[in-house]
Amino acid sequence: MKILVVDDREDNLFAIESLLRPVGRPVVRAHSGDEALKTVLRGGIAVVILDVVMPQMDGLEVLAYLKRLEHTRNLPVVLMTGLGRDDDLAARAYDLGVSDFLVKPVDPWVVRTKIRALADLYMENQSLRAQLGALTDRRADTSATLLPDLLESRLPRPGGGAKGRAGSTRGTD
Repeated sequence: MKILVVDDREDNLFAIESLLRPVGRPVVRAHSGDEALKTVLRGGIAVVILDVVMPQMDGLEVLAYLKRLEHTRNLPVVLMTGLGRDDDLAARAYDLGVSDFLVKPVDPWVVRTKIRALADLYMENQSLRAQLGALTDRRADTSATLLPDLLESRLPRPGGGAKGRAGSTRGTD
């Protein structure tokens, strides 16, 4: 799975992409919020690194949209800003469900470590969800198979007899 880096400035995209190269995952770029949403909706993204300030659709709007959709709700999103420390902005981002909020300049080692951990956790979460879905399907299939037999063995039969647990039929007098 890939890391998506979203920024309207080419130099920032290049810098973040270079910083992430040692993580060992493919990095894809988006130059706008709209392009980012299209890329995420195509699938295959494990983490989104999103600039806060972009024209048309800013990082908070993209984050809010991703967190509203069922299939992207759990996707880790890291907001990155060059605006300096802004506690109100960070609070709004965390209220929307951001995974992390980083202020530039960033420590490359910290960013790589966080992104690697978020990607690994997301992929593990996806794997567990798939396993849970398979188990739920199996349980439903088993119930659908066993329930009719169980009901048949417990319900009275036409003609007054009921099949008992040992398979015997009792007649009525």
